Amino acid sequence: MKSRGKHPEKALTAVQVRQFKKPGRYADGNGLYLVVDPSGAKRWLLRLVVQGRRRDIGLGGAGLVTLAEARERALAYRKLAREGGDPLVERRKAQVIVPTFAEAVELVHSEHRTSWANAKHAQQWRNTLQQYACPQLGVRRVDQIDTPDVLRVLAPIWLTKPETARRVRQRIGTVLDWAKAAGHRSGENPVEGVAKGLPKQGDRDEHHAALPYASVPNFVSQLRHSETGEIARLAFKFLILTASRTSEVLGARWDEINVVERLWTVPAMRMKAKREHRVPLSTRSIEILARARELAGGSALVFPGRSGEKPLSNMVFLMALRRMKLPITAHGFRSSFRDWAAERTSLPREVAEMALAHAVENRVEAAYARSDLLDRRRDLMEQWATFVSPGGSSAT
Repeated sequence: MKSRGKHPEKALTAVQVRQFKKPGRYADGNGLYLVVDPSGAKRWLLRLVVQGRRRDIGLGGAGLVTLAEARERALAYRKLAREGGDPLVERRKAQVIVPTFAEAVELVHSEHRTSWANAKHAQQWRNTLQQYACPQLGVRRVDQIDTPDVLRVLAPIWLTKPETARRVRQRIGTVLDWAKAAGHRSGENPVEGVAKGLPKQGDRDEHHAALPYASVPNFVSQLRHSETGEIARLAFKFLILTASRTSEVLGARWDEINVVERLWTVPAMRMKAKREHRVPLSTRSIEILARARELAGGSALVFPGRSGEKPLSNMVFLMALRRMKLPITAHGFRSSFRDWAAERTSLPREVAEMALAHAVENRVEAAYARSDLLDRRRDLMEQWATFVSPGGSSAT
């Protein structure tokens, strides 16, 4: 006999779900059932009417899907059915594999190949994305890419390689437009809003804007009391003290640092000239590393971002300078160091050039430049650290 009265609603409890052993179907209400199979396996079943037809929809095993989750899924499917949709169709759509950015690049390249003017342009289109975008975005699914991700690709080359950067931006936009048309994305293309986070390319000189070297100690003092986070301040100070490039500092790993020998060895793959570079570490730099180790939380990176698995953003120094309202670049501190070394020290030009990891362009000179002048550079970097931070410890 059928029971009379109201239909059950939220009739089951989590304890009952665990305790039911007898095979059968146990109603929770609103078409949701716990099904216990003869084997003892338990699963959720939703029975509802979809576009005039009764449909049974599995919601997963009870061992993986809790009672609360089953109710939540059932509610979403009931709403969809009431609005005329088909939950099964929507679920099949959701199960479609969304390509990664690198996979999408290959798909777009293949589909557009015949429309390009020549094979060289087609190859350049693909190569620029593989070189500049895929290292950051390649493994990300196209539906997970947002404006900050695109910004991280463009920021390092926006001022140094403006024409390339503009092409990369346009080509990333093409890939993500394709992803939206293919049903893998929704909403605005993240490339549209990225310009707000990039400096105007027409507002810079040919060289990176730099402080006069005499102003660097005052800058360091201001940085210490700025609103920039401590790990970012430490990274910026380390960049100045080592006269290194932004990418070299942000990518620094603890296995590159030898505190006993006071040496940082940057592998060739992370250097602009693709040659290993040894950086002698001053006392001030060692102090910074000691504090960074306390903040790193076991990360392999010397200056990790919030997750600990990725470095600080490429924009971190630019944002610090903007907050301090200074129209200069982080890269410009290398110029400040070079001017200081030329005017305030008696060391040969080659020592400063080696400290900056500049390639020796003269082939004859390069053939004889067998040494990296490490011992002489140690003295140079200690002098620079004393000049930059005359008041004492820099690890703040």
